[in-house]
Parts: sequence; structure tokens; C-alpha cells
Amino acid sequence: MHVNLPEKRYYSIGEVAKAFNVKPSLLRFWEKEFKEIQPKKKQSGTRKYTPENVLTIQFIYHLVKEKGLTLQGAKKQLQLKTLDSSNQVILSKLEKIKASLEQLKENL
Repeated sequence: MHVNLPEKRYYSIGEVAKAFNVKPSLLRFWEKEFKEIQPKKKQSGTRKYTPENVLTIQFIYHLVKEKGLTLQGAKKQLQLKTLDSSNQVILSKLEKIKASLEQLKENL
């Protein structure tokens, strides 16, 4: 699903709900169920979603609404995706270290 939102730093709950064609109450429910969705809240309690929050919601929407997974299944998939992302970051850092070590070896 492609989300049609303008590029901004923060989105209101209404904007995000409209982009996914869901009710704001569903987004508030998902906030409680998925710790990965943590919008910033003003003192008045107004939620402000970041683009990262929107991407997470998009992934959850895909899993639950399009693929038909249960919330538990979606949570597991989200954890696997998070682990995979962490592994990619670690591999990238290790490759940089390897390149630096090879450069040092050539200089010796």
C-alpha cells in the first residue's frame, strides 16, 4: 500500500488515519499493542507521528489488513524485521572495519 502523505516532520493522528483509511481509534489501539509505535505527545495529549512511525504503521497495516495476520503474528514479524535491520547495521559496520584493516595491511 502506498501512503499519500506530504513530507513533514510530524503528522497528526487524523492525517495518518486518513492516509490509511482507518479510524484514529485503531491507531491508538495499535500504539498500545505495538511498542514500536511511539508518537510524540504534546502536553495537551495531541499525538504527533514521525515519518518513522508512519513506516512502522504501514508495515503493521500490511501485515494485519493485507496479509491477514493476527496481532501476535504481526508482532513476531515486526521483531524479525527489527532484528534483521540490526544485523544489517552490524554487518555494514564490520565491512567498514574490514576495509580499514585491509588498508592498514597494505600500508605496512
